Amino acid sequence: PQAILFFRLGDFYETFDQDAEITSKELDIVLTSRHVAKGVRVPMAGIPYHAVENYLARLIEKGYHVAICEQVGDQPVKGLFPREVVRVVTPGTLIEPGLLKGDRNNYLVGVVVQDSRAGIAYVDISTGEFAATEMDTDASLSTLRAELIRLNPSEILLPETLHLPDSLPGHVTPFPAWRFETARCQQALMGHFAVATLDGFGLRGNQLAVRAAGAIVQYLQETQTAALKLLTGLSTYSLSEFMVLDASTRRNLELTETLRDGQVEGSLLSVLDYTLTPMGKRLIRQWVSKPFLDLEMIRRRQVAVRFFLEQGILRAELRAALRPIGDLERLVNRVISGHALPRDLVAIRNILRQLPAIGILFSEIPPALTELLSELDLCSEQLDLLEKALSDDPPATLQNTGVIRVGYSAELDAVIEASTHAREWIANLETVERERTGIKTLKVGYNKVFGYYIEISRGNAASAPPNYIRKQTLVNAERFITPEMKEYEALVLNAEERIREIEARLFREVCTSLATARERLLSTARALANLDTLASLAEAAALGHYTCPEVTNEGVLEIRDGRHPVVERRLSGERFVPNDAVFEPGEIIRIITGPNMSGKSTFMRQVALIVLMAQMGSFVPASSARIGLVDRIFTRIGAQDEIHAGQSTFMVEMIEAANILNHATPRSLLILDEIGRGTSTYDGVSIAWAMIEFIHNNPALRAHTLFATHYHELIQLSDFLPGVRNYNVAVSEADGRVVFLHKSATGRKLTAFAAACTLLRAHRRN
Repeated sequence: PQAILFFRLGDFYETFDQDAEITSKELDIVLTSRHVAKGVRVPMAGIPYHAVENYLARLIEKGYHVAICEQVGDQPVKGLFPREVVRVVTPGTLIEPGLLKGDRNNYLVGVVVQDSRAGIAYVDISTGEFAATEMDTDASLSTLRAELIRLNPSEILLPETLHLPDSLPGHVTPFPAWRFETARCQQALMGHFAVATLDGFGLRGNQLAVRAAGAIVQYLQETQTAALKLLTGLSTYSLSEFMVLDASTRRNLELTETLRDGQVEGSLLSVLDYTLTPMGKRLIRQWVSKPFLDLEMIRRRQVAVRFFLEQGILRAELRAALRPIGDLERLVNRVISGHALPRDLVAIRNILRQLPAIGILFSEIPPALTELLSELDLCSEQLDLLEKALSDDPPATLQNTGVIRVGYSAELDAVIEASTHAREWIANLETVERERTGIKTLKVGYNKVFGYYIEISRGNAASAPPNYIRKQTLVNAERFITPEMKEYEALVLNAEERIREIEARLFREVCTSLATARERLLSTARALANLDTLASLAEAAALGHYTCPEVTNEGVLEIRDGRHPVVERRLSGERFVPNDAVFEPGEIIRIITGPNMSGKSTFMRQVALIVLMAQMGSFVPASSARIGLVDRIFTRIGAQDEIHAGQSTFMVEMIEAANILNHATPRSLLILDEIGRGTSTYDGVSIAWAMIEFIHNNPALRAHTLFATHYHELIQLSDFLPGVRNYNVAVSEADGRVVFLHKSATGRKLTAFAAACTLLRAHRRN
């Protein structure tokens, strides 16, 4: 890939020519130039090597790729030290802790589209996660787009001939189309995994998934060769395993970020996330984004959450033990890829020190956690190695000494002892020589040209002993050396480099030993993430007074005293008015009327969120809930993003409505708010009327539907469509004042209170 070249020269990374001009402009740093030939100067811009992460982050955020060129080898070749591009940093291939967000994955995604099928593969090289799937998709690529929105990748790898909508997340990197050819991709995957067939990965018949995954492997071979060590397997998954949530639904339900400002606070994730470790934070984000369609998986997770909910003291002790745990998953992968620094190993040691305190909490393993706790390996041998090998407070890099603990290596200890003795001899030399020679003005000094020397004033120079060798004459003094002093000097100066060499070798050996235990360490990281996330859901349930829903294969939806999990928490002490959402036998569509600000939209979102929470295995904000498995949740609520993209409200509404009608099934949940509002009243009523009739009468649809509207003409539908019920959001009027009760009730209510709502909204704004 085309990239800006960062060329290491001493303490700086230099950029040249066009790269320098781009770097200077984007990073707002000084553009200089360098003379290269008569009358020719080349633009230059440099950044200090110790601050490279900050500058890299800014370039990567803007979508640039950066090639890092380092000196390799210790011996010059024809007077020049050889240099190589050691890696290419792109948005989807970050490994630097300072550039990664601990609470979310950093995915690189490969995409292939052919006819009505699409293949997706994704990898997070900081965690080693690598997975692929295939899916059916329509001309609008809605299914593909929904999966990309769920993954929220940092970088999308596409054949250069494929063009996707601009509204997708992540930076798009065109990759040569021939890199996606089936045979080449199969060869890349088989070569990487050293296998003769890909059938063992579940890829038989999934040609597009193979192409997407193979392109990723080839891309990493060009950009991050070391990262390939982290990819030890490729898992496949099916979209049919999880509830389908399209981009509009994820946005409207504010699952992981808010509509208003894109922040986590105010989203469903913010209500459920009480995790304490980076691994847990990434995992709970995945759980919120991937509700199950498997009853067994839902019930197993419910049982585990219930255990932690009922065991309040154990939960508190577990959370206290998890609090200091760092990002074991990414730390181990830094070790495996060869990028670990001394303090990464200190962080791993600190984590392993905490494991016995966690293990002892489960001396009697509860059945709900048997499988999970079997993955929790205390890694005693690895902890013992780190305790013996690593000093208590090592330096940040191997450029400084003090990484390895005294007593670990006899060879290292001998060099350190010799160096220490030599330093002490030199430190005492001035006192010893003054006494021996009787010259009180004698001094011992050091400079980079001569090394250590003995300095005597001109007046006393004639008294210098015979073993003193004159080295330099100054105006007022003479400088001498002695053979013995030069021997000790060599010991001191050479020992520093020798210590660095030995420590670097020992450090690599420790890393190699840890890397051989990768599966045990990563298994423990997964167990910690799951414990953290289950305890988080239990904490949310305890604080929110949630209940365990009954999830079933029957086509039921019965939520009693349901509450909106996010709005309830933001009320700051005020009581949230609960509402039932109980679909009676034969009821398909609930038409909801009521004035603006009465809570219609909140109620509908509340129902959708409770269903979603139930299928992710969480407890829910209700007194009771019985929920039939929902395969998809569709929402038609707002049009903010697309309006900004140049599409009218009506156009957006019709596109999304068509998508819902084309893809919903009898097991779906539809949340429809003010359908038909983007056109004239007559046309709007006609569209809404037709849509309700279609949902009700189409045997391939008939999905549970919440339909909020201001078109009171629609309430007549209940007179001749048996599956339609009318509900209204209660409003009280007394002494000329309107009071919103935020309580849904059956029946028809024709008063809109439009004027009162307008006045109240204006009052609140002022």
